[in-house]
Amino acid sequence: MQDRSPLLIWINKLSPVQVLLIFYFLAVLVSTIVMSMPFVYQDGVDIPFIDVVFTSVSALSVTGLSSITIADTLSTSGIILLACILQLGAVGVMAIGTFIWLVLGKKIGLKERRLIMTDQNQTSFEGMVRLIIQIVYVLLTIELIGFIILGTYFLQYFPTAGEAYLNGFFGTISAITNGGFDITGQSLIPFKDDYFVQFVNMLLIIFGAIGFPVLIEVKEFIFANTDNRRHMRFSLFTKVTTFTFMILVVVGALFIYLLDINGFFADKSWHEAFFYSLFQSVTTRSGGLSTMDVSELSDQNHLFMSLLMFIGASPSSAGGGIRTTTFALVLIFIFTYARGGKSLRIFKREVYNEDLLKAVTVTLMAFIIVFCAILTISIVEPFSLTKILFEVTSAFGTVGLSLGITSEITTFSKIVLMLLMFIGRVGIITFIFMFKNNKKSGNYHYPKEKLIIG
Repeated sequence: MQDRSPLLIWINKLSPVQVLLIFYFLAVLVSTIVMSMPFVYQDGVDIPFIDVVFTSVSALSVTGLSSITIADTLSTSGIILLACILQLGAVGVMAIGTFIWLVLGKKIGLKERRLIMTDQNQTSFEGMVRLIIQIVYVLLTIELIGFIILGTYFLQYFPTAGEAYLNGFFGTISAITNGGFDITGQSLIPFKDDYFVQFVNMLLIIFGAIGFPVLIEVKEFIFANTDNRRHMRFSLFTKVTTFTFMILVVVGALFIYLLDINGFFADKSWHEAFFYSLFQSVTTRSGGLSTMDVSELSDQNHLFMSLLMFIGASPSSAGGGIRTTTFALVLIFIFTYARGGKSLRIFKREVYNEDLLKAVTVTLMAFIIVFCAILTISIVEPFSLTKILFEVTSAFGTVGLSLGITSEITTFSKIVLMLLMFIGRVGIITFIFMFKNNKKSGNYHYPKEKLIIG
């Protein structure tokens, strides 16, 4: 028998998380090479290599922070390639790889299923391949509908059908992947008075951020026959995710409006104020698109929006942040503990202690990572802490909103933001497990002793 190569031996020793992260690093490398090609850019355009890398990482992590103006920089071919990278980042490297394997008729083995489970933040091997097929099917269906609606509607805005449908295509991909990139040069500000365009984009952002398992369950409920529908029960994940997501959208819109009621919204009509505040609340889930210059809002609003971006989207979605379920568990745990409760209960279900421990760990680690990033960037940049906080939470939440400093920061700060975007995309738990020791711990315990806390 021929000996295996040292590379294969080394790969087999890696955990699924470590292999997954290697795949993502390779995806960044390939995306950077592709985005470095001359045909990607308009004639006469030459951008620094760090900006090529930054754009690639931002697209693969579906963030949308950009140090270049896409409309003035990329060619039509570049725009289509950027949309493909956004699609890869939204669905996940392993999901796309699995779908290609299935199309080619290849068998999905145990190793591949473990990688899919890690990439999609699932807890069981069961139904992994079916999950990927369902995700791709649901996303492509929504994207096709969004493309037709927006492309056709944009015929009144653009001089040619080609431009209208190109904007409809890229706008749909950018919204549902929560990518936040735009090819208008002004995000959705040109459509600040067009509530139909805003409504469609909000729906697409929500579809991309609420979690793929939620979309699949809703699809199965809608298309089930009457008898099956009567007996169907939504999972605890779907209930918690949807409830938390919608509460954050409503409360977010309300506070965004109230914090600037005497400022930005002072001279706005009720419907202008409603759509401005609602859209900004939805986009902070992880969308990154905007119908206004967010720098016009007050510092208090910037701080509040930073909190919304820090929370981010739902697990198993195109978004980042600590995720909505993490925020919900930590919040409910605090109230439960304050009232003397011993176990965490939601929707007549009891939560595993392991899940609660993960939620607390993710929140604490996220605070530490974001704090270190803010401190580091503030040392080398002249901008205010509010602007830096906004930029950092936007990168970590893979949102893409900015107060206009992305193109002005140094290469070092761009590298820090790229790391944040990467961590925000793969998730804190996946990032932590990259350093996990695979050695088994001994079967012994040290004596326990009480500590004074608080």
